[in-house]
Amino acid sequence: MYKWILPSLSEILAQNQSSVAECSPAKAERQWRVSLAATEHLLLNTLADPSVDTTQGLVLAAPAPLFSQPKLTQSLQTVTFTAKPFNPLALMPFQMPDPMPGLGYANASVNEEIAPHESILPLLPADPLGAEQFCLVFTDKFRLVLVLATHKNGKKTFSFSFEPEVVQQAWRSLGARVMLANPEFFARLDALVEQYSPVAPDYRIIIEFSQLLLQELTEAEETRDKEDKGDKENNPYPIPNAQSPMPNAQSPNPDVELLQAFAHEVRTPLTTIRTMTRLLLKRRDLDAGVINRLKIIDHECTEQIDRMELLFKAAELETTASTKSSKTQLTPMSLDQVLQQSIPRWEQAAHRRNLTLNVVLPQQLPTVVSNPTMLDQVLTGLIENFTRSLPAGSHIQVQVIPAGDQLKLQLSPQFGCKDSNKAATPATPPIRKALGQLLMFQPETGTISLNIAATKHLFQAIGGKLIVRQRPHYGEVLTIFLPLEVSKQKPAVRN
Repeated sequence: MYKWILPSLSEILAQNQSSVAECSPAKAERQWRVSLAATEHLLLNTLADPSVDTTQGLVLAAPAPLFSQPKLTQSLQTVTFTAKPFNPLALMPFQMPDPMPGLGYANASVNEEIAPHESILPLLPADPLGAEQFCLVFTDKFRLVLVLATHKNGKKTFSFSFEPEVVQQAWRSLGARVMLANPEFFARLDALVEQYSPVAPDYRIIIEFSQLLLQELTEAEETRDKEDKGDKENNPYPIPNAQSPMPNAQSPNPDVELLQAFAHEVRTPLTTIRTMTRLLLKRRDLDAGVINRLKIIDHECTEQIDRMELLFKAAELETTASTKSSKTQLTPMSLDQVLQQSIPRWEQAAHRRNLTLNVVLPQQLPTVVSNPTMLDQVLTGLIENFTRSLPAGSHIQVQVIPAGDQLKLQLSPQFGCKDSNKAATPATPPIRKALGQLLMFQPETGTISLNIAATKHLFQAIGGKLIVRQRPHYGEVLTIFLPLEVSKQKPAVRN
C-alpha cells in the first residue's frame, strides 16, 4: 500500500515540541485566528514603509492568502498552496498551450511565471498537507510557522514556532513538494527563502508577539465574559432547548462566528479564481475577447472579495470588547484621492442597475481623519447596497459639503422624472428582513447585506458617523459625517 513519505508541517512541529494537545475544532480555530491577527500586527509593526521595487518578506500559506492589509500585500511576496486548485480550462472555451515540463498535473500552465506578489501552487490529492492550514513567514527580522491541523478523529491542533531550525524543517518539507511538482519554480522559491537567514529572532520580537497575542486573547475573553454576564442578568435561570439552532452551544455569538466562517469560505475560492485569472491575463497569446471576459471575472471577484472582507470586519467588530479598541488606525488623508478611485466604481454600480448618479463636490476637498482603505471599502459597499434598493430609472445624488468641523456626504434618491402637474407619490421603502444580528435580506432583489446597525458600527470604527432617515417623496436618505483635520482651512463651496 502506498504511504506518503514527506511529513506534514503539524508532524514536524509535534516532533520538536514537548506537547501539542488536541482540542475541539472551535477552540483550535480560535487559537489560529488570534495568532494570525497577532502575526499581522507584528508584520505591520516591523516592516518598513512599502516601496514599489522592494520585497520585504515571503509568506507561504494554505489554503488561501491570509493577509489583506495594503502595506503587507505590497511588501510581501505570497505563495498559496491548495489541494483543490481551480481548473482554468472551465473558465473559457479556448485551447490552453502545453503544460510546462515538470509541473506534474492540471493547472500547470498558469504557473509559468511568478506574479509580482502572488502565486498559487497545487498539492497532490493524497498529500496530508491538504488537511492543514498553515503560514510560514520569512522576513529579515524573524521566521515563523503557524499550523492548524485537522485529524481523522475530528479533533484539531494548533501550534506555532519561531525556532529557526523548526521553520527550516517546515520549509524543507514544503520545498520538497514544490521540487516534485516544478523544479524550476522551486529553485526560484528557494533563492527567495535563502534571502532571509535562519537566525534566532531578537527577544524583543518574541516579547512583542506575546504581548499582541495576549491582547487579542484578552479582548476575546473580555467580550465573552461581558456577553455571558449580560445573558445571566437577562435570564438567570435559562431553560435548555434541545432544538436550539445555534451552531456551537458554547459560543456566545453564534451568528457572528457563522458569518465569519461564511465570509472565509466564500473569499477563499474567489481569491483562488482571481489569482488564476490574473496569471492568465499575463499570457501574450490570448485574443481580445478572452482578455475582456477575464477582466470581467477579475472585477467581479474583486468586488465580492471586498464585500466578504466588509462582512468579516463587521463580525470582528461585534466581538471587540470596547469602542476604543474597535477603532482602526486613523490618519489624516486626502478625500480627493479616495473619491477619484471610488466615483467610477459607484457610477458603474448605478449603471448596471439602470440608475443615474451625480456627485456634487466642493471646489477643494478638505483633509479628513479616517482609515483610507476601509473608508473606500465601506463607502463603496454602502453605495452598492443603496443602488440595489432603488427601482430602475431612479437618480441618485451624492453631495459632499463641509459642515463645521466635519465633512458631510449625503446620498439621496429621486424616483423617475418629476412632473410639476402631478402630486408627488410617497416613496415606498424597500422590504428588509433580519438575518441574525448582522445581516438583512431584501426579498425583491434577493440581496443579502449588512444591516443598518452593523454598517453604523463600521463607520464608527473609521471615525465617522452614519445617519439614516426615511423622508416622504424622497425615500431613504443616508448622511455620513467624517471629522476634518483641525489644522486644515475649510474650503469654499462651488456655486
